Amino acid sequence: MELFLVRHVLALPPEGEGEEADDARPLSPKGVRRFRKVVRGLKALGVSLNLILTSPKRRALETAEILLALLEGESRVTPHLALPPSPALLEEIPREGRVALVGHEPYLSELLAWLLLGDFLGGSVRGELASRFPFKKGGVAWLQGKPLPGEMALKAFLPPKVFRC
Repeated sequence: MELFLVRHVLALPPEGEGEEADDARPLSPKGVRRFRKVVRGLKALGVSLNLILTSPKRRALETAEILLALLEGESRVTPHLALPPSPALLEEIPREGRVALVGHEPYLSELLAWLLLGDFLGGSVRGELASRFPFKKGGVAWLQGKPLPGEMALKAFLPPKVFRC
């Protein structure tokens, strides 16, 4: 199976204070324009998706909406993508096909480190190593293998500017 970890794109600043205001932030027009180029680039690489799982936060939902251009299956929301990586998130990922997960930092970097390096690392060590996989807004990590700790290989780690031509 192939797994695409996608960080939401540039969003507008929150209107107001608190978690609700942050969760409701829409994408910026600049972010939308840039991410459309990412999607076109992925399409040119032959990427199609069977499933998109997205965080419930507005900026992730809107990023996933742009990804729909690559989708040949379904899209659904999971609260697990707005939280630190967990076994519950891994259970939602099918074991075959091409799946995109749309989420946030630092959780995507932590998930990437966990999928590549496994459980043999303690949480704090895994967190330190996750900082070596910094996701730019609109960035994509392309993995292949079983979506289990330590069972995936990194096929590509693509910052969004790779697709700006």
